[in-house]
Amino acid sequence: MAAQQRGARSGRVVVLAASVVVSVTLAVGPGFAVTPVTAGAAGPTAPAPTAPALPAAPAVPPAPATGTPTASASAKPTAPASAKPTAPASATPTGPLLATPSQTPVASASAPAPAVPPFGAFLDSGSLGVARMAELSHWLGGTELKVAHTYLPGERWQDIEGSPGFLDVWANWRRQQADRTLVLNVPMQERNEEHLSDSQVRGLLRQAAAGAFDRHFKALAERLVELKAQDTVLVLGWEMNGTTYTHRCGPDPQAWKTYWNRVVAVMRSVPGQKFRFDFTPSRGRDAVPWTECYPGDDTVDIIGMDSYDQPSGMSFDEQVKEPFGLQQHVDFAKAHGKPVSYPEWGLFRNGDNAEYMRRMLAWIDEHKPLYNTLTDYCPHGVWQCADNPRSSRIYRTALYGRTEHQAPAPAPTPTSTPTPTPTPAKPAPDCSPLELGDWVEHWLGGKLCFRLDWWSRTR
Repeated sequence: MAAQQRGARSGRVVVLAASVVVSVTLAVGPGFAVTPVTAGAAGPTAPAPTAPALPAAPAVPPAPATGTPTASASAKPTAPASAKPTAPASATPTGPLLATPSQTPVASASAPAPAVPPFGAFLDSGSLGVARMAELSHWLGGTELKVAHTYLPGERWQDIEGSPGFLDVWANWRRQQADRTLVLNVPMQERNEEHLSDSQVRGLLRQAAAGAFDRHFKALAERLVELKAQDTVLVLGWEMNGTTYTHRCGPDPQAWKTYWNRVVAVMRSVPGQKFRFDFTPSRGRDAVPWTECYPGDDTVDIIGMDSYDQPSGMSFDEQVKEPFGLQQHVDFAKAHGKPVSYPEWGLFRNGDNAEYMRRMLAWIDEHKPLYNTLTDYCPHGVWQCADNPRSSRIYRTALYGRTEHQAPAPAPTPTSTPTPTPTPAKPAPDCSPLELGDWVEHWLGGKLCFRLDWWSRTR
């Protein structure tokens, strides 16, 4: 302020810009006066921002693939050897829109967005995954993640039983609120990512169908009940229709189904359990049609699907219509009276594909899965992966600020009370008014005028 006053007293030319006029400094500087608007006059209000809604078209054009994948087009995302997808420990959640005020979607108080269906994201297998949930919620404008998702390691049976300490932080998160859901992927074999041959897998499946591994799953069930996570959703033997895992179905589908049914029966036999079992193949035919692995309605509670944006060049419409694709998934679940889920989904072979992100969110909105969890690390994610800014914008806009707490409805305006007519403010004597527009005058609290005698007042 002092610098501006010195400039005025020295007779320098003052250039009036809209952004400067708004400032209090200019409003009270020498040679200017603010004439208050007459009481009762209504100043202009900022137009109410609309609630973030899923756009009918991508906010930006779909991006081309950002790189050439090294894996084959038909391959599914693979996990590190320790546990199914683990976000890099060094990853810093700095999504491309994280702290940019001008790009932050704003929810409307007068037109709240519909409550978001239960969703979550895979952020890390260990305790870091729980800690990052609050950070992701903050990035989404407070929209709460109701679903936590992690994977049991599959190296040893001891891990599949729920080794001490691994599940504690996840169970603790689940217990804090009644409406939360814990989703746990459970390998059905140890050495689950060692690429055993079909003949080896076939032998293991036949042992399993005869009960050789029942005790491990009973131990897991007892562990979850002990931790008061007895209603955990168990994604048992996921992506069984592919070739990635030792617990795959293809080498002996009949033995696999018998094995699944044994595992479910053993875990349901533990007192206090309320588990739900999610049968989740990968989208498409893959190595075998996933319908050949379906173990029956008595032991399946949810029919899920892992659906990434692949193979390269495949449009979303093709992902819907392909054999054993998204449409067949929802049709199959409906025919069997089961809810659907999407435990894993995200970008992959087609880079930062905003069209895929928009269409997948719309698909989820339409078919209302019991839950969905985005795989959030590169190349699949939108928050921990800065490679996908356009898809990140679509995801964040769709979910930003969507809470179950709705804003109160505004009180009705009485129709019998006439609206007073604003009286134009009169400029002060010896003051030449500056026409700056209603918006600026609203923020100044009146009209800004230039005093004709300002020189004498400052000497």
